[in-house]
Amino acid sequence: MMFRATILTLFPEMFPGPLGLSLSGDALARGLWSCEARDIRDHGLGRHRAVDDTPAGGGAGMVLRADVLAAAIDAAASPDDPRPRLLMSPRGKPLTQSRVRALSAGPGVTIVCGRFEGVDERVIEGRDLEEVSIGDYVLSGGEIAALALLDACVRLLPGVMGAAASGDDESFENGLLEYPHYTRPREWEGRAIPDVLLSGDHRKIADWRRAEAVRITCERRPDLLEKRSKKT
Repeated sequence: MMFRATILTLFPEMFPGPLGLSLSGDALARGLWSCEARDIRDHGLGRHRAVDDTPAGGGAGMVLRADVLAAAIDAAASPDDPRPRLLMSPRGKPLTQSRVRALSAGPGVTIVCGRFEGVDERVIEGRDLEEVSIGDYVLSGGEIAALALLDACVRLLPGVMGAAASGDDESFENGLLEYPHYTRPREWEGRAIPDVLLSGDHRKIADWRRAEAVRITCERRPDLLEKRSKKT
């Protein structure tokens, strides 16, 4: 089953963009996933293919129209399409590694990239859009967020990474941030590789890595440790 990504955007030329390079680009060329960018403006109204209007109740900016966006969604995904419909939005649920793994194990995604002040709430409800956020900040539109989400998903597809276990010890996989990495030279600018990593004792190395992961997580993301403690 191929992972199929359909992106609804006002800027289809942004795709595949960086996803056409490196691991994701190689996987795209090998047919491990597909990327289709569709222009919302194809369903715009009138001679100028208008896609937005002023916000009801007043206020700054413009809002993507429900009728236009719904037409774009309906043209891109049939009612029986099993792929989740995501709307990249700063007010959405934070994207997590567990959610990424679940998405990558499925048939793909349909992603709506918002612009302007946002999207008419009625199309979010009427087309069952799941709002997803990649962080507590605001971008000019959903395209960069969509690229980030797709990159996170594609790298987990079978056959994309060189070794199937490459992602097992990464940050967030076990509720911890990743431990430090080292390579040659043995010493650099007075900084040496920790002796334990050169000991050949795999048990001690594993213990050191776990301890370092806990230390870094405690320093930088104590909230992750709190979540782990609640699960145990």
